[in-house]
Amino acid sequence: MRNLKRALSLGLTAAMISGLMVMGSSAASYADVTSEDNQEAIEVLQAVEIMVGDENGNFNPDQNVTRAEMAVVMANLLDLQVEDFVGASIPFTDVPEWAHAYVAACYADGITGGISATQYGSNNSVTATQAALMLLKALGYFQYGSDFGTDWQVATIKQASNVGLFEGIDSARNAAMTRNEVAQIALNALESTLVEPD
Repeated sequence: MRNLKRALSLGLTAAMISGLMVMGSSAASYADVTSEDNQEAIEVLQAVEIMVGDENGNFNPDQNVTRAEMAVVMANLLDLQVEDFVGASIPFTDVPEWAHAYVAACYADGITGGISATQYGSNNSVTATQAALMLLKALGYFQYGSDFGTDWQVATIKQASNVGLFEGIDSARNAAMTRNEVAQIALNALESTLVEPD
């Protein structure tokens, strides 16, 4: 059931994205976004309210994304019912109140885990490999521990490359991802193919 909901949510969002890309995004550009940034990805994700700018009208494309912020992106991307997870129990002791329901929703949906049994790593910058893994799980890949083989990072990078998640992304696998790069990798995921069951 969870994979069906995920597929429907991603499919609906991808359809909306396709329409925006064909017609051209009507979203106003942020003052701090230039043609050197992934402007199309930023505007499309703004239009479908997956990623938005700050109260000053800036997107802050060069700002690193934390793991807690990535949980917000993932919850928005999958249209998770975050309000159902307010006050939900999670094993992590380092999740700030503003991110608790988002992390809890993603954790319950199998999208994310911690960096240890009790630490989520909320304030750590999300790496390219971590972001790719969250997106691949949303697409239906890596549903079981055995799917990774001997190294989850190698398996993640290989699968992410196969489905085109890293197109337009220059980050090294353990490098912190910027908001600009997260917007692009999220758009790449929306344009990607869901896992096909055997």
